[in-house]
Amino acid sequence: MPVHIVGWGKYVPERILTNDDLSRMVDTSDEWIVSRTGIRERRVASAEETTASMAVQAARRALEVAGLRPAQVELIIVATMTPDYVFPSTACLVQDALGASHAAAFDIGAGCSGFVYGLSVASNMIRSGAYANALVIGSETMSRVLDWTDRETCVLFGDGAGAVLLQAKDIEGGVLASMLGADGSGSEVLFIPAGGSRLPTSSETVAERLHYVTMKGREVYRFAVHAVPDATRSVLERAGQDVADVDMIIPHQANQRIMDASAKVLGISVDKIYSNLSAYGNTSAASIPIALCEAVERGLIQRDHLIVCVGFGGGLTWAAAAIRWTVRLPSEPISGWEALWYRVQYRYASFRSSMRRLLRAILAWWIKE
Repeated sequence: MPVHIVGWGKYVPERILTNDDLSRMVDTSDEWIVSRTGIRERRVASAEETTASMAVQAARRALEVAGLRPAQVELIIVATMTPDYVFPSTACLVQDALGASHAAAFDIGAGCSGFVYGLSVASNMIRSGAYANALVIGSETMSRVLDWTDRETCVLFGDGAGAVLLQAKDIEGGVLASMLGADGSGSEVLFIPAGGSRLPTSSETVAERLHYVTMKGREVYRFAVHAVPDATRSVLERAGQDVADVDMIIPHQANQRIMDASAKVLGISVDKIYSNLSAYGNTSAASIPIALCEAVERGLIQRDHLIVCVGFGGGLTWAAAAIRWTVRLPSEPISGWEALWYRVQYRYASFRSSMRRLLRAILAWWIKE
């Protein structure tokens, strides 16, 4: 049974941090950032927002587009490198907040390639017959792991979340093929040194600022300009398609120069490569689903279009998925009654979670006595 994207949604924080704002924090300028990256501004999460809360917002919108109840979701995958906790998984927090009581849930940590990794895993699990509906979410609060005194990294990243709902449908098209790759020899090219079991948190690691993103920019650039076109060609070959057949490429939004170089290597117009980098910066695993949702909302993706989502990131990892968009596109937002119905569902999910926590506490007290 072919697997299709039937719902999509994105969420970005309200706070906007411009290049001029950053120039008052570190030694940089709007011209310096734009000329090297193409980024003009990015979104930054508020103190109350987390990776899970943003993922929930994006997932709710995807469910509303698809017209599915939370209880119908059978699998939730969250791609993130900034989880709320080391454990449990952020996906479990999302499952609880949505009220997706019948869903399995787990995280994928594949850096900026994570969303496409999750898309591949979920589509193959649906294709196998194990599940019928799955939510795949990319969500990041990169602002919490940045050294705001390091102009090489703090100017690059932003916060946000994007989600898609996958479903088996007896219609040709959908996710035609995917490919995943990794090269662990490049693990220290882009990583956070401390906080794991290898270098646990201590006063020394905090003092040495080892809990922030560390990146070797030139090595990442050299890797990316080869990874994007190579992964694109590979997945199109698996799908039995050609680069000339592609209507739009939605790459990981890391650097405009990487996207322009990839278009040149692939021999296509830069107009075929979707970019919203200037407005959001690099949102890591959230960048591709945010861009995909935005392209759909702007009417740039139409039925029968061939789309390639392609990412690269820490690990080092790379991934691509070829999608034939053959499901209908909603012509108008949900009605007021439908919106109210969803709000009731989410209120019930919150009440149900509170009651289960209370019951668990009572049972623990009773067993202790």
